[in-house]
Parts: sequence; structure tokens; C-alpha cells
Amino acid sequence: MSRLIRMDQSGHTTLAEWTAEDPASIEAAVAAFRAELDEGYFAVVSGGEGCAEQVRELPVDAPLVILRRPIAGG
Repeated sequence: MSRLIRMDQSGHTTLAEWTAEDPASIEAAVAAFRAELDEGYFAVVSGGEGCAEQVRELPVDAPLVILRRPIAGG
């Protein structure tokens, strides 16, 4: 089962879970993913040890997709 989580004040919140065998769960995850991107969140997936890749489309084969706010600073 894959998960879409949003990093927040509680640590993280699970927004969606899906499996490749359940098209309805994928559709719900894509909708949640899009809504969070529209609110300004960035999405990243692990690219291995110490590496992450920002994504603009939900990679349905990824085990974990993390949403986070942009890092502030100068």
C-alpha cells in the first residue's frame, strides 16, 4: 500500500492510501495530491539513501509521497 502524507505540526498526516489494484483509491490520491499542490505544497519521493526528487505528478508506484511547505529563508 502506498501513502501520501503531509508534513505538519503533528509530525505528519496521512492524506491518502492506494494500491495499484484499486483505481478508485488512485483517483482519490491524485485528487488529494493536486489539492495540496494547489495550496502551495511541494511533493517529494525518495530516490534512495540521502536523495529525494521533487514531483509534480503523483507517482502511483512510489511507496511514499511526502508533501511539505517550501523552506523559508534568504
